[in-house]
Order: sequence, then structure tokens, then C-alpha cells
Amino acid sequence: MIVTSCENIAGKKIVRTIGLVKGNTIRARHVGRDIGAILRGIVGGEIKEYTKLMAESREQAFDRMVADAESKGANAIIMTRYSTSAVMSGAAELLAYGTAVVVEST
Repeated sequence: MIVTSCENIAGKKIVRTIGLVKGNTIRARHVGRDIGAILRGIVGGEIKEYTKLMAESREQAFDRMVADAESKGANAIIMTRYSTSAVMSGAAELLAYGTAVVVEST
């Protein structure tokens, strides 16, 4: 599966547009991670606990988007984007979305 944030893929021709595909996950903060984050907020620096949480969330949302595209017969996703929003206090949604297409070599 080719996945890109561009609207074209070099050396490929889009022969069919399937449409919107997406994958999401909602993650809540963890009390143990919050303690480390509070301490880091006091002394400064990267909050590694949240960096890891967001990286895992992006990966899961991405994998779900790819699975959605594969289930619809696509072999590529163009115009890929990420979005995040607060769902409730301490929880956020991460959404990966793009346009599923079928491409062939030119």
C-alpha cells in the first residue's frame, strides 16, 4: 500500500478514485504517566510519556486507515492527513484520513 500526503504519486497514474478512508483511536491519559508529566512540567523538557502515547495513537489510526482502504480495493492512499480533538477531559481522538485510489505504473 502506497500512502502519501501528496495528491500524485511519481511514476503512477490514478486509474480509479475510491473515496474517503479513515482510521481513528481515542486514548485516555494514564495516572502513572500524568505523575511523570507533572514533574517534567515543573523542571521542563520533553514529556516522553505523552510523546510515546501520541506515537502509538498515530500508528494505530494509520493502520486502521490502511485496513479501510484495503477492504475497499485500493492500492494507494493520497492526500493523507491527521487530525486530533479532545473528546472529554483527559481523552483525545486521533484521526487519520485520506483518499483511497487505485494506481498503475505509467
